[in-house]
Amino acid sequence: MGGKYRITGNKYPRMRRPRRRGRLVGLTVASVVVLGVGGWGTLQLIDVFTGGGRKASAAGDGTDCGVTTKASPSPSAKPLPQPRTITVNVLNATTRGGLAKKTADELKKRGFKIGDVGNATKQYDKKVKGTGLLLGPAAALDTALPVLGTQLPGAERRTEAARKGAAVDLVIGDGFKELAKRQDADRALTKLATPEPAPTTKKGC
Repeated sequence: MGGKYRITGNKYPRMRRPRRRGRLVGLTVASVVVLGVGGWGTLQLIDVFTGGGRKASAAGDGTDCGVTTKASPSPSAKPLPQPRTITVNVLNATTRGGLAKKTADELKKRGFKIGDVGNATKQYDKKVKGTGLLLGPAAALDTALPVLGTQLPGAERRTEAARKGAAVDLVIGDGFKELAKRQDADRALTKLATPEPAPTTKKGC
């Protein structure tokens, strides 16, 4: 060939375009960066939902203490007397006749010992406005009176310091209708004899 460019030797130059190695390297690097960022983001999300590999504790950092409520046996109390050991005087302080005898007969069926039956003394006659009044010596306040009270809920309880003997009085008042149903009275008596344990609160760390 003539002209400005001459070909020497027995080999001809190849006319194809040179490979763009620089672009391929750039794409590879970009792919690696994208994958790395995506993996790092995934690890961050895992740390957020798992607590960064630390075990979650309900106690926090140990500065908060848990409070535990536990039932403890009730302190020993004086044993309650059985109905058969309690003598009850049934007295009527109302204007309705026959209430004392009827009530005394029912109490006898429920195991109580019956003493005097009749009208209330002048001190209480027509002066008891509630269902009834339970009277006894000071020692009966936490023994015989609560037991008798299971038969007539709502009755007032009162003690007389100068009173002698162990007998107690059931004075029927104007609001009296009848004694508690026997099954209800028996249930109340059982609960009275076996009170539920008192709950105690214990704070532990």
